Amino acid sequence: MSFSTAQRHTVLLLALCQGLLLTNTVILMAVNALTGYMLAENKMFATLPAMTYVIGSALSAMPAASFMRTRGRRRGFMSGSLLAMLGAVVCAVAVMAKSFWGLCLGTFFIGCYNATGGFYRFAAADAVTGPDKARAISLVLAGGIVGGLIGPESSKLTKDWLPVTYAGTYLSLVAFAVLAMALQSRLKLPPLGIEKTDEPARPLAEIARQPKFIVAALSAAFGYGVMNLLMVATPLAMNFCGHPFKEGVFVLEWHVVGMFAPSFFTGNIIKRFGALPVIVAGTVLNLATIAIDLSGTTVAHFWFGLFVLGIGWNFMFIGGTTLLTETYRPSERTRVQGFNDMLVFATMAISSSSAGVLVNAQGWSTVNYTALPFIVSAMLAALWLSFRSHRAT
Repeated sequence: MSFSTAQRHTVLLLALCQGLLLTNTVILMAVNALTGYMLAENKMFATLPAMTYVIGSALSAMPAASFMRTRGRRRGFMSGSLLAMLGAVVCAVAVMAKSFWGLCLGTFFIGCYNATGGFYRFAAADAVTGPDKARAISLVLAGGIVGGLIGPESSKLTKDWLPVTYAGTYLSLVAFAVLAMALQSRLKLPPLGIEKTDEPARPLAEIARQPKFIVAALSAAFGYGVMNLLMVATPLAMNFCGHPFKEGVFVLEWHVVGMFAPSFFTGNIIKRFGALPVIVAGTVLNLATIAIDLSGTTVAHFWFGLFVLGIGWNFMFIGGTTLLTETYRPSERTRVQGFNDMLVFATMAISSSSAGVLVNAQGWSTVNYTALPFIVSAMLAALWLSFRSHRAT
């Protein structure tokens, strides 16, 4: 089964929007912790701007879903881009004024943009039918590789644009948000209203008790949380190990390639083998990442560890998202999608706040040991559901 012309156009636009969203994210990945370390009086709070970015995402996920249900996805996406512009300007001004808390406020607004962008993959799933949902989700997320190519280079070029280091980098985010809004304005997406033929919506608690929902949410939340924990801590850990900024950018660039390059084929793998085996494979790759990280602290160790981590995240996140689409009715989708992303971003907020404290106080090894039980939990949950499904058939 292949996409129609209209579906291909929609998936392409969403993939480009995803690329711009990830350009924004990768730039923040490269500079947030370092800027926080530069501005914070207590260096333990260096990763707080990264945490407020994720808090903004977590707190706005459900309101964004509700807004999109009543006003449409396109308006929701464009509103997120406006918040990104506001946040970028606030961050740039805060860095110029050497205001740590101003920086946190700006990243909070940009986090709201990240929350609206999280619905790109669900918009793709809504635009197609049947087994091609996984491929549509995967192809949209593949657009993130654009961020892996543009984001790191942009952060290097704009680092010293303005008199205060990194201020120009934050200001450059305005241009990417403007371009994203131009693409969003051309989207033609199906309405999200409830049709008369739709089954009535169930209580959210009932939906969340489904085994499929539990495994899908654990895969997405723990996969993203662990990835975020290691990713946020990496620039600081590399800095402590004496590696220059350009090497940190190089490592993050390849991490994002690992995150999104597999998306060109992850959907087809899920279509053939199912979501659960792909989730399990993702957890195995995450365990491999921890083994690599614990074996040394050269640039090569950081590079290979974060690259493998990116692939593991890709399998866990796309597998979890695909599994989630099997847990709700059309009348329930926006609430369930928003609730799922709220769980993901809440987990990321905890991991972001923990990253700076752990790497400063306990070191890089402790950061990796902290990630271990969460990956094992996601693996066991997926194996349990797979065994349960086989018994049922």
